[in-house]
Amino acid sequence: MTALDKILHLTPGKRAVAVRNVTGTLPVFDSHFPRFPVLPGVLILDDIVRTARLAAPDAPSGTVWALADVRRVRYRHFAEPGDQLEITVDVTEATETSVTARAAVSVAGRDITTVRQLRLEPAGGGREAS
Repeated sequence: MTALDKILHLTPGKRAVAVRNVTGTLPVFDSHFPRFPVLPGVLILDDIVRTARLAAPDAPSGTVWALADVRRVRYRHFAEPGDQLEITVDVTEATETSVTARAAVSVAGRDITTVRQLRLEPAGGGREAS
């Protein structure tokens, strides 16, 4: 459902920084508080996972990195239509069987979401896992 708009920085196996523009035309805003539209936290988390896949080293052959675990997620402020999310993911540990990272999402230099620990593991099939 979500898509990153731009990759600002990419060092595979170490770090990725991406941008997502929150447009007011997203269908989710019709039902997610129509009088005070905010981007659901699960969609912000999805953007973090997509950016983490970019930051991760190549997955083992025939697999893709899939979300296995996320810990200590803090939603500090709302993301609203018109905001530009800057998603930063730093890989803290990478092996053949898992990638661990931390992440922050900011709007205009202000952190709105932080993730202390996110873990990816290989998923079979060679297609993107959700």
